[in-house]
Amino acid sequence: MSGRRRGLGLRARITLLTTGLVAAVSALLLWLGWLLAGGVVASVPSLPEGSTVVVGGIRVRADQLADALAENARERVLLAGSVAFVCVVAATALLAWVITGRVLRPLREVTTTAQRLSVESLGARIGHRGARDEVAELADTFDAMLDRLQAAFSSQRQFVANASHELRTPLAVIRTELDVTLADPDADEAELRRMAEVVRSATLRAGELVEALLVLARTDGLGVNVTGPVDLSTVIAGAWRSARVEAERRGVRATFHESGARVAGDAALLERVAGNLLENAVRHNVDGGWIDVRTAHGPQWTMLTVSSSGQVVEPERVAELFEPFRRGGVDRTAHTGTGLGLSIVRAVARAHGGHVTAEPVRGGGLTVTVHLPSLP
Repeated sequence: MSGRRRGLGLRARITLLTTGLVAAVSALLLWLGWLLAGGVVASVPSLPEGSTVVVGGIRVRADQLADALAENARERVLLAGSVAFVCVVAATALLAWVITGRVLRPLREVTTTAQRLSVESLGARIGHRGARDEVAELADTFDAMLDRLQAAFSSQRQFVANASHELRTPLAVIRTELDVTLADPDADEAELRRMAEVVRSATLRAGELVEALLVLARTDGLGVNVTGPVDLSTVIAGAWRSARVEAERRGVRATFHESGARVAGDAALLERVAGNLLENAVRHNVDGGWIDVRTAHGPQWTMLTVSSSGQVVEPERVAELFEPFRRGGVDRTAHTGTGLGLSIVRAVARAHGGHVTAEPVRGGGLTVTVHLPSLP
């Protein structure tokens, strides 16, 4: 907390300012009324010299009549005006205090909400429902900021949870292999080589997980720096070089139907999208299966579609494939891949302003379509 002494609140300052202005105007009007009353009474006609007139129960000589009437009128104006002055100032202070309290209520709600916020209570919102004025706009802006903060914290927590859970397995494998090998005094060269191969495989898997998680954290819910037009044919060709070896080994045939589609975006991330789609299509395919890759360019969306044969996917489980660490509808059980492929595809597409759809292929397999904004 700041060490500065707290001064008058905004509500009190507005009330004092309004009341002061009204008091000044009322005092000026009272003074003008006092002058006007004296001036009007001073213009009464003169009476014969030596005559007297009764004013307020007091007998006054004719030559003093004007002064007596003026003084009497001013006293009445001053008395009535003073009462009116007090009433107006008091009413102004009360109304200013009440009205400013209602107007500034969203500001107090912002302050109260901000004071009770923490990482565990980012779900609190102001939810202003009053008049759509500047204060309401501030409340809405604060709520929108909280939405972004909550999304960022949720993404961070998910990243930490996913990383810790998935890295535990390869690290446990490495530790177990090292402990078993070191505990065996008769371990020969062949045993050491076997252990080294297992540790190398677990290390590579841990590295793939870390890289995939970093890509997911960098793109999920965020934008990307648009580096220029990207030719999807070039992106697909680069991605296929990585998946081609395994496809040929398993006898999976691939067909490409490309139309020279171009989009604006990050070439490296888009190649990761194509690579993940092709690697998934090969990895979850059947031996001797097929892959069909198509691009299409429209006025609004440019589409990259990868279809493949494979195991049967139930329609109600398609959405689960885009969740982290889901592999073909199986949660965290596969021995290949990171389980983040389609999650990264979805995150990168959203970062480019696009979206992803998927549907099962009749007889087994999956069709995934990435929609990206077309170049104007």
